[in-house]
Amino acid sequence: MRLLLKFSVIFAVVFGAGAATICWFSYRLLRDGARTEVLTQARLMMEATRAVRDYTNLQLKSLLLPVEKRDDVFLPQTVPAFAATENINYLRRTFPDYDYKEAALNPSNPRDRAVDWEADLINAFRNSPRLTLLSGQREAATGPSLYLAQPIRAEEACLECHSVPSAAPKAMVALYGSDNGFGWKLGEVVGAQIISVPMSVPLKMADTHFRSLLESLILVFLVSLVVLNIALYTLIARPAARLSRMANQISLGDLHTPELPVKGKDEVAALAEAFNRMRRSLVAAMKMIEDQ
Repeated sequence: MRLLLKFSVIFAVVFGAGAATICWFSYRLLRDGARTEVLTQARLMMEATRAVRDYTNLQLKSLLLPVEKRDDVFLPQTVPAFAATENINYLRRTFPDYDYKEAALNPSNPRDRAVDWEADLINAFRNSPRLTLLSGQREAATGPSLYLAQPIRAEEACLECHSVPSAAPKAMVALYGSDNGFGWKLGEVVGAQIISVPMSVPLKMADTHFRSLLESLILVFLVSLVVLNIALYTLIARPAARLSRMANQISLGDLHTPELPVKGKDEVAALAEAFNRMRRSLVAAMKMIEDQ
């Protein structure tokens, strides 16, 4: 049993070292994978907002403009940014951790004004016209946060309201004033669509998957340990115990000990055969001594 215990300890140490290495690399891969998955979901949400913006510009706006002119009102539903933001607000009922903002340097609606880090992203798009996507990690008030951003460029439809105050709907100017949201130029980067999510989301995903991996490794370890112990007991420990008993009985002068059964051609079988030959040689030698 002591031999079995030694083998079990060796197996536990070796398996534990290997499992620890696997866990370390796996956790890093799981974190990277979870981060990629979160950014992929954010990109899908971003594309959904693009689709809403296009739908608003191409189909909804033409239907609501006559209503605005007739009632001399401003309907925010005609603004692509408003439509996209409201759409994501409904979507956040399913994905509450995702935050969306159409940040602008010079917006009409004060809620859309970019804060410092959002302004940095917009300026990055301005300075690199070929840049179409930015992603990264930043420190927020609630902790580390991931973000995904795309530039917003002024199009022909945007200039109908944001070129000069005199060209904008009077109801819009009356609502937001004439000091903000004007002076946009065609093709200019005026803002950015930004989706952000706390790092706790991918970390929680990684922790969940890692816990499942750890439970699987523990189960594999326990099953392997049981199977190994059974194999060691059957193939090594029990034959070794028989050899030990035989050697002990012979050392005490008991030459009537039956021979050990020899099964197979491995080292244990060869050792049993060697003990049997030693026993026969010892019996023969003792008989020769008695005859003399």
